[in-house]
Amino acid sequence: MIPLDLAVRLRDAGLSWKPAAGDRFTIPDRDLDDDVFVLSNMTIEVHELPEGQIIGFNGTTEWALDDVEKDEAIWLPREDQLRELLGGTFRRLERDGAGYQVTIELLGAAHEFAGVEAAEAYGKALLRLIQAAG
Repeated sequence: MIPLDLAVRLRDAGLSWKPAAGDRFTIPDRDLDDDVFVLSNMTIEVHELPEGQIIGFNGTTEWALDDVEKDEAIWLPREDQLRELLGGTFRRLERDGAGYQVTIELLGAAHEFAGVEAAEAYGKALLRLIQAAG
């Protein structure tokens, strides 16, 4: 899983989230920073309202929450989602001693990004790609 600070930087750089079942997220600034939630069609789901999307908590799992606006949540993209977002720039993922290294090709040059977990390396590569596009 990518670190929360990297997820925040991706969001702030412009990464768009279209919530779907199986997506992981956290809700910062509500004493829930260490809790990771998963969208599910049974317990936590996205509701479309005229004023925007909200994430609804159904049942008793999170009794203290009824719902939160999507923008209050921080998406924690999975490794496969990050790799897909890299698209044709992705070249390879390698195990690198204590972690992983992702290589992308951007403007004809290879760029490498390291992370303790593969998802973190993918996230750093995606952040660079978003910044280059902006």
